[in-house]
Amino acid sequence: MKKFVLSAALLLAANAVQAQSIVVGAGYADFSASDSDDQAIFSLEYQHRPFHEATRFSATWGTALSVDTDGDTHIGAGLIGTYAFADRWFAELSVMPGYYNAANNSNDLGGSFQIRSLLGVGYTLDGGNKVSVAVTHKSNASTDSSNPGVNALLVRYHFGF
Repeated sequence: MKKFVLSAALLLAANAVQAQSIVVGAGYADFSASDSDDQAIFSLEYQHRPFHEATRFSATWGTALSVDTDGDTHIGAGLIGTYAFADRWFAELSVMPGYYNAANNSNDLGGSFQIRSLLGVGYTLDGGNKVSVAVTHKSNASTDSSNPGVNALLVRYHFGF
């Protein structure tokens, strides 16, 4: 009986740990303002284990950091929703308000408060890790008089742990 309880506890702990992930991404950022500098962008994201799970949908909290080659930085936290729509395929949507710092004036997005939204599609690999392609948009949602925004296309790898 002890072995059964220990095995069950280890299995539950392993499943809980595997539900978290670190996501790394690289891509290209396209600023909306004509005088801005479009460039490569890199992202790092942490996704916590889901607080809600249904048949195909799960919701969780996460944080994200993005830095482009010019040094423009955004860090945010918010909600992430994932929908499994086919065998191993999934769609991901997130909204993360946060802090933005423009490294130069040409990439100013109209203030330090910016909301990053993401829409992605991905595939779960045999080992449980995932690959995805995502489009992000950062904007201040017109909370400032200037709201040029920036869009990015990212290729991402999700490390489950």
